[in-house]
Amino acid sequence: MAPRSFWKGYLKLSLVTCPVAMTPAITEREKVRFHTLNRATGNRVQSRYVDAETEKPVDEDDEVKGYERGDNEFVMLEDEEIASVALESTRTIDIELFTPRDSIEWVWYDRPHYLVPDDPVGEEAFSVIRDAMAATGMVGISRLVLYRRERAVMLAPRDRGIVLWTLRYGEQVRDPELYFGDIKTEKVDSKLLSLVTTLIEERSKPWSPEMVTDPVQDRLLDIIASKKKGKRPPAKPKRVPEPATGNVVSIMDALRRSIASEERRKGRDR
Repeated sequence: MAPRSFWKGYLKLSLVTCPVAMTPAITEREKVRFHTLNRATGNRVQSRYVDAETEKPVDEDDEVKGYERGDNEFVMLEDEEIASVALESTRTIDIELFTPRDSIEWVWYDRPHYLVPDDPVGEEAFSVIRDAMAATGMVGISRLVLYRRERAVMLAPRDRGIVLWTLRYGEQVRDPELYFGDIKTEKVDSKLLSLVTTLIEERSKPWSPEMVTDPVQDRLLDIIASKKKGKRPPAKPKRVPEPATGNVVSIMDALRRSIASEERRKGRDR
C-alpha cells in the first residue's frame, strides 16, 4: 500500500486547476539511526539551546532568527517579517514557465516527490498537463513552500504521474570552472581510449537497485542483531588495501592487465 501523502493542494496552469497530492519519492525509514545516551545511566541525552555568553538555557519564546552582519553582530528578524516575503499561497503549484528537460543539469536536482491527482474529477486536467509536457520534452518550473522554506521546483512527467523535484538555489551550486578549468584539454591517446572503452563494456550491466545497496548499514544491523542475542559482534571485514602511490605505472600495461583480469573473472562466473 502506498504511504499517505504529506502535502495536498492544487496544480495550476493558467485557468486549468486540479487537486493533487504529493509524497516524497525517497525514504530513510530503513536507515539505521542512533540516539546519544549517557553511558553511566543508559538514559537519552537531551539537546538544549543555551546562550553562548551566559551559558544559561534560552526559552523557546526568546529564540529569534538573526542574520550576521559582522563579527558577532546580528540583525534580528521576527517570524512575521520573514513570512511577509513568502508566497501568497502555500497550497498551489502554479506553473509559471516551461523549459527543455535536458537543459537542467542533474546538479540542480535536490529532492524528488511523486505528484498524483487527488480527485477523479481533476484527473483529466492532470493527465493533459502531464502528457503535453511529455510530448514536447518540456518540464514545468514553479515555486512552492516545502520543508518550511520557499523553493523553486521542477515538474517532470513520469509514467502516469509527475515527479516534482525541488531545485537547489543558485548560490548552492558551485561554478565547475573553478575546479575543472585547470585540467588539460589535450586529446587522449586513441589506443588508451579503445582499451578503456573495452573495460567499460566488460563491466556494463542493466541498471538494478541492487547496485546501490548499503553494505555498511547491513553490517551495522548484523552487529545490532548479535548484541540483542548477547553474542559477540561479527568479525570486522578485511580492509581493502589502498592503491599504491608514488610508483610510475604504464597506463597501457595497467589497462591490458585489467582487461585480462575481467575476462578471467567472467570465465569463472560462467
